[in-house]
Amino acid sequence: MDKLYIVIPAYNEEENIENVVNQWYPIAEEYGAQMLVINDGSKDRTAEILRECEKRCPLLTALSKRNGGHGAAVLYGYHYALEHHADYIFQTDSDGQTDPAEFPAFWEERKNYDMVIGNRKHREDGVSRVFVTRVLRATIKSCFHVSIPDANTPYRLMRADTLRKYIFLIPQDFHLTNVLISAIFAKKCCKVKYLPITFKPRQGGTNSLNMKKICKLGMQSVKEFQKMNRILQ
Repeated sequence: MDKLYIVIPAYNEEENIENVVNQWYPIAEEYGAQMLVINDGSKDRTAEILRECEKRCPLLTALSKRNGGHGAAVLYGYHYALEHHADYIFQTDSDGQTDPAEFPAFWEERKNYDMVIGNRKHREDGVSRVFVTRVLRATIKSCFHVSIPDANTPYRLMRADTLRKYIFLIPQDFHLTNVLISAIFAKKCCKVKYLPITFKPRQGGTNSLNMKKICKLGMQSVKEFQKMNRILQ
């Protein structure tokens, strides 16, 4: 039986995390998966709520680490899943914007692709976020010379053996880990399939990234992207 890990990073998500666990836990039960929530140094009650969730959810493991950003949190989760012999790793976020009902279509394609990733066709998270995605798409095209519809989607199912080949290329503190994984898979001509997904508004709380932070991270990432492209040549 294929061993699946569901990786969910969380930072200050006390308003969402219990609902997200409740929404995704039936998927873990149905597919015999381990649900792994990475508490990225939250300053609110996220860790406390996760401890309570663990008591009633035997397939849930909550790990806490020092705050390092979304990219560092998912990378931490990916390494943990690989170290625990995952066959497949699925990643989504803890803000309640994704729909577990769309997961079965991804799982059905797992044998055929190195990664099955969502393409956010129906987005309800605001015009500014759509703009950021379009700028990111153009930046990736410029830096890596590959076309990727939606590189940062927090809805991706990856073959662990493929991820294991390339995960060492990703800096530990890199914020856009998923973007870099998408670009690496494209540059290495891995088999990737995009499936349309819905993307709901954030279900509670506030996003830790505002436009100013996004722009700053974007400028830093361009340099990292250019450096990474030279490595991948």
